[in-house]
Amino acid sequence: MEIFGSTFDESVFGESRNRELSTDLPSYTPKSCEPEWFCLCEKFEDELEEQKALKFRADLKYSKKQYQEAIEDYTACLLLVPNNNLSLKRDMLEGIARCYSHLGKIRQSLEICEKLRNEVTNTCHLTCVLQLEQSIHEGCGDVTSSICTLKQLCSVHPFNPWYWLNLATSYQNLLEASTSLEESKDTLDTPQAFIQQKLEEKEARLKACMCFIRTRLLIEILKIQQFSFVLEKSKKTLQAIEASLQKMQLKEETLQVITKVMAEDLIPEKMREENHDGEGLSGLIIKDFEERWWKKLHACLLMKENRVLEKEKEMEMG
Repeated sequence: MEIFGSTFDESVFGESRNRELSTDLPSYTPKSCEPEWFCLCEKFEDELEEQKALKFRADLKYSKKQYQEAIEDYTACLLLVPNNNLSLKRDMLEGIARCYSHLGKIRQSLEICEKLRNEVTNTCHLTCVLQLEQSIHEGCGDVTSSICTLKQLCSVHPFNPWYWLNLATSYQNLLEASTSLEESKDTLDTPQAFIQQKLEEKEARLKACMCFIRTRLLIEILKIQQFSFVLEKSKKTLQAIEASLQKMQLKEETLQVITKVMAEDLIPEKMREENHDGEGLSGLIIKDFEERWWKKLHACLLMKENRVLEKEKEMEMG
């Protein structure tokens, strides 16, 4: 009695058939390109090759700081890009905006930013536009507008320490510029102007500290997972933050209040829920920077000051 599967077909062990292999295989010669071939091309096989050549040519001219010539190639490439290729269109428009910025044509570059902003569909697109906008403001020395854009970036990405660090540095620069301006004048025009400037300096100092402390908290969380040069960068950043906070000369109690407020939402579960990276903008609610952090902190600091005043009154009466 044969057990099922215990016998084999002898043909399995027979010699394999001789198969005739075709020797007429098509020859393949890889295409080779000369360095900067796109600068030499005048005739193109199709529109796709022309797009590539124009884009590479524009990028090269941008790297060589030939901004006006780069604009011409970016614009020519943009005319060839199909309407459904949105990523390449955004790339060309961003290149043109950066060229205008370097040429000092800030209005034209910001108009392109506005056009790009109106066409964003998710938070990644919005982030790219905000970064472009911020670099334009920073390039022309507009610290106030740069701060406004950085606050939007922090609202979209509340757990990115580097946006917070850039915002803290911008507030610090604003404070230093205000102090330098005050020192260059003997007196301000009116007592009201003097008081207003002091209030603005106090707010800038608190906001700089708020952002530095937020950066420190976020880096301390991320540092656990870091190694090598990334960890070294984080350690150096923390040292720089400590030095900056010491220059602000705030009381320890004030720093403790700021730390408490800025750490309230730094809970792992909450951080995962509020990670908006790549999300569509439809139905997405991005909390306002001032409402979410500054007004809450300002209210807590006022409460602390009121408690201190009450204690002082009690001591005087006692």
